[in-house]
Amino acid sequence: MNMKDLVADFPKQLQKALLIAQSAELKKSNNTINNVFISGLGGSGIGGSIVAELIAQEAICPIAINKEYTAPAFINEHTLAIICSYSGNTEETIQVLKHCIEAKAKITIITSGGEAMQLANQHQFDCILLPAGFPPRSCIGYSICQILKVLHFHAITAINHLAEVEGTIALLENQHAQIIDEAQKVAQAIYTKLPIIYTLGNTEGVAIRFRQQLNENSKMLCWHHVLPEMNHNELVGWTEKNDNLAVVIFRYENDYYRTLKRLEVCKEVFAKYTNTIIEINAKGNSALQRALYMIHIGDWISCLIADIKQVDAVDISIINHLKSELSKMQ
Repeated sequence: MNMKDLVADFPKQLQKALLIAQSAELKKSNNTINNVFISGLGGSGIGGSIVAELIAQEAICPIAINKEYTAPAFINEHTLAIICSYSGNTEETIQVLKHCIEAKAKITIITSGGEAMQLANQHQFDCILLPAGFPPRSCIGYSICQILKVLHFHAITAINHLAEVEGTIALLENQHAQIIDEAQKVAQAIYTKLPIIYTLGNTEGVAIRFRQQLNENSKMLCWHHVLPEMNHNELVGWTEKNDNLAVVIFRYENDYYRTLKRLEVCKEVFAKYTNTIIEINAKGNSALQRALYMIHIGDWISCLIADIKQVDAVDISIINHLKSELSKMQ
């Protein structure tokens, strides 16, 4: 399985994800929903982080994101719990799912099978099945669309954001050559360096996604931070010249004006200590379209770096080793 082929097929995945979402059969909760709890890790969980940020200004109740074995005490029959495990066997997520069952939450499971699907069938939970057999991180389009469907179905957001996905597909297809060209330039500029990814706080999920893709696909370390928070801590750490650092800034046309001023000042600081500062500008007519555009170009960058470094973008043998060691525990 070639990761570049999976990334190239992202527009097609979004089209399939729309069809799955449109045909998903869900049941209304018998109780008022007072909060939303989305649990998932890695490639299965990042979609929840991104969606929560996208609808934060319109959601009628709090949305909590979980990436742990444990679940918070507030979960009860008034909680909409969205459980995301592509394989259906993520041990942290399954443990949290069982807690949500005990707490009598309204549960929807997004998976391709495994124990999560078995529990959904056993308890007759809402369950949206995804195509099986892919690396979880390559299925983010499926994840985002299903989460948006669930939140709109339960009226957590009044806006049907799935209507924006068709426009995103056209955008990505029309911009394909430009996306590849920019991704190649960025890959060449950063593949031997330590990338530092900066974005605004309300788009952190997309930056995390890029960081994770560089980790998994490109087999390289990096870190990310967000403005304005980094102005209160990390900015002070910029004190030593190091041209092995590469700053990658994600830019959005609707960035808050005072934070933009902060960024301009920060860029002056960065320039004193590294000679690689790259800005990537989002395209699209909505926050969702811009997020998906940035996800796509970040995915391409990670795969092109893998090509340059001649590493297997799909390989996760170290994670499999960790799971093997964990399986030995009682």
